[in-house]
Amino acid sequence: MSHIGFAILYNILNSCEGVAAQRVYSPWPDMEQELRESGASLCSLEEGRNLKDFDIVGLTLQYELSYTNVLNMLELGKIPLRSCDRSNSDPLILVGGPCAFNPEPLADFVDCVLIGDGEEAVVELCEALRASRAAGEDRKALLVRLSAIEGIYVPSFYQVSYKEDGSVASIEPQDGAPASVRRRFVKNLDTAPYPEAPIVPFMQTVHNRVAMEIARGCTRGCRFCQAGFIYRPVRERSPENVARIIDKALDYSGFDEVSLLSLSTGDYGCIEPLLKALMARYAEEKVAVSFPSLRVGSLTPELMEEVRKVRKTGFTLAPEAGTQRLREVINKGILAEDLVEASTSAYSLGWRLIKLYFMMGLPTETTEDLDGIVELATQVKRSGKGTQGGADVNVSVSTFVPKAHTPFQWEAQIGIEETVTRQRYLRGALTKKKLRLKWHEATMSFLEGVFARGDRRLGVVLEEALKAGCRFDGWGEHFNFERWEQVFASCGVDPEWYLRERLESEVLPWDHLDCGVPKSFFQQERHKALELTPTPDCRGGSCHGCGVCDFEELSMRLHDRSELDLPQPPPVVSASSSERFKVRIRLRKDGRARFVGHLEFMTFFHRACRRAKLPLRFSEGFHPHPKASFPDALPTGVESDAEIIDLELFAPLSGQEMEDRLNAQFPEGFRVMEAVRIPVKSPSPATSILETLYAVVLPEESPEDLPARIEAALAAQEIPVERMRKGSVQVQDLRANLLGLELSGGRLQLTLAKGSPLPLAGYLLGLDADGLRALRIRKLSVKLS
Repeated sequence: MSHIGFAILYNILNSCEGVAAQRVYSPWPDMEQELRESGASLCSLEEGRNLKDFDIVGLTLQYELSYTNVLNMLELGKIPLRSCDRSNSDPLILVGGPCAFNPEPLADFVDCVLIGDGEEAVVELCEALRASRAAGEDRKALLVRLSAIEGIYVPSFYQVSYKEDGSVASIEPQDGAPASVRRRFVKNLDTAPYPEAPIVPFMQTVHNRVAMEIARGCTRGCRFCQAGFIYRPVRERSPENVARIIDKALDYSGFDEVSLLSLSTGDYGCIEPLLKALMARYAEEKVAVSFPSLRVGSLTPELMEEVRKVRKTGFTLAPEAGTQRLREVINKGILAEDLVEASTSAYSLGWRLIKLYFMMGLPTETTEDLDGIVELATQVKRSGKGTQGGADVNVSVSTFVPKAHTPFQWEAQIGIEETVTRQRYLRGALTKKKLRLKWHEATMSFLEGVFARGDRRLGVVLEEALKAGCRFDGWGEHFNFERWEQVFASCGVDPEWYLRERLESEVLPWDHLDCGVPKSFFQQERHKALELTPTPDCRGGSCHGCGVCDFEELSMRLHDRSELDLPQPPPVVSASSSERFKVRIRLRKDGRARFVGHLEFMTFFHRACRRAKLPLRFSEGFHPHPKASFPDALPTGVESDAEIIDLELFAPLSGQEMEDRLNAQFPEGFRVMEAVRIPVKSPSPATSILETLYAVVLPEESPEDLPARIEAALAAQEIPVERMRKGSVQVQDLRANLLGLELSGGRLQLTLAKGSPLPLAGYLLGLDADGLRALRIRKLSVKLS
């Protein structure tokens, strides 16, 4: 849900006449088991359409360790795994994303690959599919048609041969395919569509906020960074356009946070005036503005002063290497003094934790470079000495994985044993300095390295890994390296061979895919790395001839620093007004909405209030929330006609206006039944509710002696039952809060002073946890003090 690329394409496709784009996600193992046992197909989120019934299935390749999930989704969707086994009636399997710049390990499983920016190409692909269907073409003719679209690569149209030593001998195009597939570019982000009405999830997702891409590409030229090369050139959205999209997205969604996204947000040409204007614009509405990627060289005092006002959690800096020599090798143009100066400023402005990101295993790395990590982290910690609240440092070290289309694509990757040795060395040295180390699992980095520069011969390994049960390999709790070792052995593939140093004269598996930067430039940069020769940022200097820009249609698009005057919101009574008003709302929650948990329900309600433009009062502090009081949590799966919520306002609204405004913002399953003004000092719903009436629809097989059980329960002084809670057995008295029980029209009605109806219903009906989850239970009413 947090992947902005999907959100962009979802918005574009659903804006096209005759196109319906829906989402599907890889199911967690428990859901996969349910699908396999029931024989059901993986289906879309929007309308439950089976995956195999779509015309196109598009998957994003963000991380090499997701490849088994890709195959698993196809299998669960009842789509033939290999492209050669698919018929005219099967969906077209399309992949894209950063890993698509070397999709060769998946070449046997995908029909086509979109290389580069997708905004325009996906529309052309849909039009080509429609034209092919109208012409009555078969699957191969369709692929020929698609291969003519710039940026579309059809793996089956390329024949790969290998030398005796295992390296690639040649990559020959077939069926009229081009010798090289050039990456697709969006030339101007200001003319490219961007979602102004983001999807608002019920559940808590990662990065659950308005995500605003302010720029694409980076000019820094860090030699290890694939993204810095495959997303060139830098194209910035105008600050006016950014502000307009943010305003519409906040209006539509009710989110309370905006994140400004790019590879290096601090490098955006007018980041300071933009950030200052946004924070001033949304201060009254308590909307936070944040950005995830700060670079030491872009941290001006003015920028840090603005960042200081945002919700402060951790402050992240990425020096990448511990010594100046190694930073020159990787072209990371920052000095240790700049980093310490930035950390000093951060601590003095109120941050308590600084996270430092490094890599180990970089080309030419020595023990001295590892010691440099320890020394630099120590200096950063020391820079916070004497600041209020103390200073803390977390050091995170990942293993360098050479990537395709970078100057280091020829370099060797260190193996598992060497990775663990260096991790232990760092941990020991940092522990002596009272610093914490986090690292990436050596076996995961190993597998990532195998597939990052892999070839088509790894396809059989992926297929066997799927059969062996490999799933969610990027998740530590599911990753099983022993299983992968067994698969490599059974397939006769030596994975360590893929970590070797390549010859510059060698044909690389991705040589027929053109990212816009020629191989000769990468070779030049590799030689400069070994000579410790920097390549300056081309943003403000001379062109280094990387080959991406043609300076006619495609070139950098930058926006110079200038003051930004955003339109202010319509004048309303200030939230700082001393006047207070309180409204009590009774809300219905039923249908599919009953599966929205209590915390998600609270977040949903807060966002609906924002969308409804209610004059909300907010709590104080760095995480302000609307002042709303909720009842005790309704068990997930239980419906309700009586969820009582108190909302505090700074301006008066009638109950009817509240009801109308909120219902206009509520999705199916939620509805305000009534809203009334109450005294400001009224007690909260949780303390006001004296009793609650629930109705349980009796299952088909109810106990024959249920009336006797009810009579016994009402006559009992206590009903002790054991239950597991937080890993220990506890005794609960079900009689303590029981006020009434009766059978009425096939329903069991329970009146409770407080607590959940589930334990008592399970006790009376003799049901286990699974049986309880199948019950239909509804909260009918509450009695208030």
